[in-house]
Amino acid sequence: MSDAIFNLDAEVRNDLGKGASRRLRREDKVPAILYGAGKDPVSITLAHNKLIQAQEFEAFYSHVLTLNIAGEKVEALVKDMQRHPYKPKITHVDFLRVDANKEVTTNVPLHFINENKAKSIKIDGGHAEHNMNDVVVSCLPSDLPEFIEVDLMNVELGQTLHLSDLVLPK
Repeated sequence: MSDAIFNLDAEVRNDLGKGASRRLRREDKVPAILYGAGKDPVSITLAHNKLIQAQEFEAFYSHVLTLNIAGEKVEALVKDMQRHPYKPKITHVDFLRVDANKEVTTNVPLHFINENKAKSIKIDGGHAEHNMNDVVVSCLPSDLPEFIEVDLMNVELGQTLHLSDLVLPK
């Protein structure tokens, strides 16, 4: 996976409001906002095609991204993303500034492994129900995992896994 998906070029936008956002979307750009870390919010604009390419990777949502805004590099997380109801269009993105010395709280996806190899599923006829696809994690940005693996190999028939059973990285 290329580091290019974690680096996005953005421009500061001064034209705010619904009409301005609609004009940007017609030009194939995405309005966004960058806030947090005790600094003032900044309205920015991103290229839609670059954002679409980047968001196809799961890591985009749980990784610290670098936004290049007018020559300044800012580290941020995707906090929220609005999409068009039926077109493959992103309509708005919220980015949360990251301070390397302060904890961030974000959702990290769960990857279920060995599901088709587990004795309780393959031989005993059970099936795995995934009641959660992600968990909320608080940690320093440098320790933020891309995903958390849940190994189902030794899970018994009828057993329930709890958050305390997860093996967390670092």
